[in-house]
Amino acid sequence: MGRIHELSDILADQIAAGEVVERPASVVKELVENALDAHSSQIDIYVEEAGLKSIQVIDNGEGISQADVLIAFRRHATSKITDRADLFKVKTLGFRGEALPSIASVSYVSLETSTQAESAGSLVEIKGGELIKQQPSSARTGTKITVTDLFFNTPARLKYLSSRATELANISDIVNRLALSHTDVAFSLVSDGKTIFKTAGNGNLKQAVSAIYGLTSARQMIEFSGADADFAVSGLISLPKLTRAARSYISLLINGRYIKNFRISKAVVAGYGSKLMVGRYPLAVVNIKLDPLLVDVNVHPTKQEVRISKEEQLEFLLTKAVSQALSQENLIPNGLENLAGKKAKQQLDFKQLEIGLNETKGAYQFKNQPPALPKKPALNKEVTQALLGQGQEKSSPKTAVKLPALIITDKAQLKQAAVKNWDERYQQLTKPPKDQQLEEAEVAPTEAAAAVDEEASPAETVRFPNLVYIGQFHGTYLLAQSDDGLYIIDQHAAQERRNYEYYRQAIVKVGQAQQELLVPIVLTYPTSESLKLNQHLDDLQALGVKLEDFGQNTYIIRSHPAWFKAGQEEATIREMIDYLLTDQKLTLAQFREKTAIMMSCKRAIKANQHLDDRQAKELLAKLADCENPFNCPHGRPTVVKLSPKDLEHMFKRIQDSHQSKRKEW
Repeated sequence: MGRIHELSDILADQIAAGEVVERPASVVKELVENALDAHSSQIDIYVEEAGLKSIQVIDNGEGISQADVLIAFRRHATSKITDRADLFKVKTLGFRGEALPSIASVSYVSLETSTQAESAGSLVEIKGGELIKQQPSSARTGTKITVTDLFFNTPARLKYLSSRATELANISDIVNRLALSHTDVAFSLVSDGKTIFKTAGNGNLKQAVSAIYGLTSARQMIEFSGADADFAVSGLISLPKLTRAARSYISLLINGRYIKNFRISKAVVAGYGSKLMVGRYPLAVVNIKLDPLLVDVNVHPTKQEVRISKEEQLEFLLTKAVSQALSQENLIPNGLENLAGKKAKQQLDFKQLEIGLNETKGAYQFKNQPPALPKKPALNKEVTQALLGQGQEKSSPKTAVKLPALIITDKAQLKQAAVKNWDERYQQLTKPPKDQQLEEAEVAPTEAAAAVDEEASPAETVRFPNLVYIGQFHGTYLLAQSDDGLYIIDQHAAQERRNYEYYRQAIVKVGQAQQELLVPIVLTYPTSESLKLNQHLDDLQALGVKLEDFGQNTYIIRSHPAWFKAGQEEATIREMIDYLLTDQKLTLAQFREKTAIMMSCKRAIKANQHLDDRQAKELLAKLADCENPFNCPHGRPTVVKLSPKDLEHMFKRIQDSHQSKRKEW
């Protein structure tokens, strides 16, 4: 008898489960994606003990017919593709037919489903891949699937799971990404009876972001969009002041599918240019629409890794779209916000988050509860009587003016002076007192149930203010004023930004303006570095630095670009060479970028360097002319602002009322 034999179906399913079902979050992902493919508009996820005890997904989708309910648990059984051609134009989230049999092979699964076309539904129970029960059911249209005792027959898998908090965080992250990619679906995630998060499913991406990342973060995100012949990109990106320490907050969605792609994430960051601090990354939700023929999703069973045709074209489009969106924004940070630091920000976030304990069916529900909307001034009885010409004898002198009755019979009569006077009188009588106006002006409008303020923005704001120079402070900072507040400028960062934009253009035009050296520069490198350097001699020459062979691992430089700073020629060339030796994949454009940043820093004025009025005013004028006057090339702010209101708070001219103070816990 031969030694080669065919594995049983159950064992094959358990092997496949090793790739498809890594942890409870994988189960949630596969089940929710099936619900989305069934055109559900509402999906509720319930987990117990981070999914190890039970996972339940309930949807209102199309359901599964009685004839197909058992076939759905067979390997490679699917309704989403039929032939080879369909494999290259997949429009659904699932298509491999591995999820249900893999999950059923390592857990206890109960499936209750019904379709609108059939009078009765189906109830199926499977444990460890073996059918236990099948019977008719009176379920509503849609599907309810419950997974319990996950990995009961593969206990070795349990040893590699993280803590329950970590596993629940992974589940929440999966549901968050799916909610961002399908904003028209109402999601809810409940863990051990407590609602973790919930979306409205009204198609509003900003409200979905608010439900996931919070109202404060959602308000600091702006829309972007772009398109070419093959791709259409859109979504939300955070302003440079809202960043995270990792790229994981960049959600990439291709045709509604959440993916992971380092190059595309890098293209998003590249769109910020030098507006981000080093080591910081933005929040972003990037929707990419493309022909399914341009993407191959059949790369990995989890389908989070894909291959994209014309990927460089997509990267260029995405970088350009992000850059254009940010170029329209005033990015000057508030000085007090920068001063507050991380600790104050955490306290602010804690104050903004009210935890409501709503007892619902014996369980407690946590939810975000932003401050209430400011109340509109109500018409009191006195004002109403004055407008109607009644009760004058009880009115105050201000409201005791009898307005004659107006009878309008034609639209043209609305332009009469009497109508205009009546309207002005109404506005005057309904106007709240000055102290009430001030109190309402200090209340930021928020949305009920964590919805984002979608009202139109006020009049168009100036991207960079017209600054009037006041003076210099400690030889490091320039003080200036504008109509909307006091501005503090870091003179080194400001000139560094100006220099960077100059050198970025000068390096591209290099070639003609060369400075001959009276004493040539001789450089010697080890053999290992010399071999690498020989591959980049053309890149150096493209920037005006020509290295000639001068013996064993030795080079001579007889001239250099005219924009080199006098006395720093050799140090500048060595630093340029270090860039190439450190990063072998550095493109010419990236090399020019790094060189421009280096030169801008070397030639910028330093701290404790006095400037006269003429020099300071000239620096402010040059900063205003910059393409990006808000950050130095390293991402630090060049200017911060203190509004008149900030100064009034600092000098206690404005104090919080007793009613606005909340009780401390």
